[in-house]
Amino acid sequence: MVRVEIVVAKLSELGARTARVRKHTPSSAAELLADQDTLDLVSFNLMLSVQSASDIASHLVSDEGWRPASSLADAFDRLHEQGVITKGTAAAMRKAAGLRNLVADGYAAVDVTIVFAAASRGLADLDTFAAEVASFLQKHLPSA
Repeated sequence: MVRVEIVVAKLSELGARTARVRKHTPSSAAELLADQDTLDLVSFNLMLSVQSASDIASHLVSDEGWRPASSLADAFDRLHEQGVITKGTAAAMRKAAGLRNLVADGYAAVDVTIVFAAASRGLADLDTFAAEVASFLQKHLPSA
């Protein structure tokens, strides 16, 4: 059975991280490129946002006893298979997991335009993920 308090805490962490990305993302990729400290802050918080989402996915898969995921990205497919998130959200989160891996492995080499796109447009995918998980918890787990 899912420990709701853990998922709720991770959803809160996800929200806090995406808020930091929104707060610090400049209005253009050129501005982001010009300020290494801001690039680091935005990249790091994007990575941690996706990590929080991955933690949520892994927790749900494990606690519900669903077929194990072979990767971070695969965990989002498991959530889709079980009706937790939509197919579109699963696809977006798989892409986000790829960015997370690039940042975690050395974000200095990550294309700034990709980071900017994730920070300026991709956060909506994380918001949608959080909303769909919260809805699942409310519908399927009475104590949520």
